This record gives sequence, structure tokens and C-alpha cells, in this order.
Amino acid sequence: MRDSIGGSVVLIIIVVFIVVALGYMAFNVNYTKAFRMKNKVIAVYEDFDGNCNSNCQDAIDKYAKSIGYISANRINCEDYTSYDNLYCIKKVYEDPKDKQNYDEYTNERKYYYKVMTKINIDIPIIRNIFDLQYFQITGDTKTFTENKES
Repeated sequence: MRDSIGGSVVLIIIVVFIVVALGYMAFNVNYTKAFRMKNKVIAVYEDFDGNCNSNCQDAIDKYAKSIGYISANRINCEDYTSYDNLYCIKKVYEDPKDKQNYDEYTNERKYYYKVMTKINIDIPIIRNIFDLQYFQITGDTKTFTENKES
């Protein structure tokens, strides 16, 4: 009887270890995809000088499909703008008090984009214990200038 109890305890320990190790590896894969997606969105926005049109969106969608990136189904972007539940983006002016006013000498204002991607970890056990469905990864583009004439 003593040997059967010891064997089942060892089996439970092995199963728990395998579940934790596989969960960690799955999280790492999803984290890498979300990080690469964030970097690609930033790179594409910088390539298009902050003016993302349909060609820009197509490049981002194509890249997301190529790496197998899937974000949370119900992505919550707070005050960001969501694009096809892939990423969230927000235009930020360098001087928040100066959203409408341009520099009177250069007729320009500076802005950048904040990009946020999410890692979907919508696993029922984790959701019930921690009320956690996703992690956020954020990054910023370089600074762009906007002329008063445009």
C-alpha cells in the first residue's frame, strides 16, 4: 500500500511539472509573437512617415498572418484605436497642451504613435483564479512633424 501512494504522488508531481513547463513555453511563444508584431507595426508606421493608409494596413495584416499572431477576441484598447483586433495605436502630441496650436515660427507640431499589442492568455483556470486574460506590450514610434498646411 505504501508503494502505491508514493507512486501516485510522484506521478502528480511529474504531471504538474509538465503542465507548468508547457504553459511557460506557450506563454513565451505568444509573448514573442506579440513583441514581433509591435516592432513590425512601429517599423511600418515609420516607413510610411506616420501616414498609415490601406497599403500600410495590408502590410501589417500580411505580417500578422505570416507569424500566426492572434490577439484577444475582445481587445480593450482604452483610449487607443483598435485595428482589426490586432493592435491598438494612439497619436500622442509631444506637448499635450499644444494639440491645436502649432509652433508659431515653424508652423509645425511634433507627434508620435504609441503602439500596444496584447498576449492572449485566455485560459479558464487562470481567468478564474487571477481574472487575467491578456498582457500588454507597448512601444513608441519615432517623432514625426505635422505642417500647418497639411
